[in-house]
Amino acid sequence: MKKVKMGKLTAKEKENALNEVRILASINNVNVIGYKDAFFEDETRCLCLVMEDATGGDLLQKINDKKSNNTNFSEKEIWHYFIQMVRGLKALHDL
Repeated sequence: MKKVKMGKLTAKEKENALNEVRILASINNVNVIGYKDAFFEDETRCLCLVMEDATGGDLLQKINDKKSNNTNFSEKEIWHYFIQMVRGLKALHDL
């Protein structure tokens, strides 16, 4: 679940957050995390986006794992992630 703190956002940033919900709800692509639901949490003033489970973690988690293990991505891994990102971005731009 992704939480967006709405209290301190400008009107434009709030509009962008709601647009993100609309875009995620309208796309079905293997390279874009699946949207399930969204709701507003009154006590924290957060917009909560419920998304499909990313069992393998996200890219930031993978980067942090490499840092903590003092290892690097192989060129093959880098191309693998890069191609997935580009395909996901293309799917979003095609909307």
